[in-house]
Amino acid sequence: MILINYFARYREQLGVGGEKLVLDESLRTIEHVRQLLCARGETWQQVLGETSLMCALNQELCTPQALIEDFDEIAFFPQVTGG
Repeated sequence: MILINYFARYREQLGVGGEKLVLDESLRTIEHVRQLLCARGETWQQVLGETSLMCALNQELCTPQALIEDFDEIAFFPQVTGG
């Protein structure tokens, strides 16, 4: 089981703050999880298909190619700009 959290406008656009997914052998990286979620439909594709999408694994920034394991926590959030 993995925990997925959605932050900022992703949470608003998807209408969900987080969820749990059963980890199976097809889900080895965060990118695999992202692709699975994008297959849910147009809104999911628009939100999680952004090229500026940021992700974290167990509360540390990472790339979508990061390997995942059972009981990991994944977070998706938009890129933040500041001054």
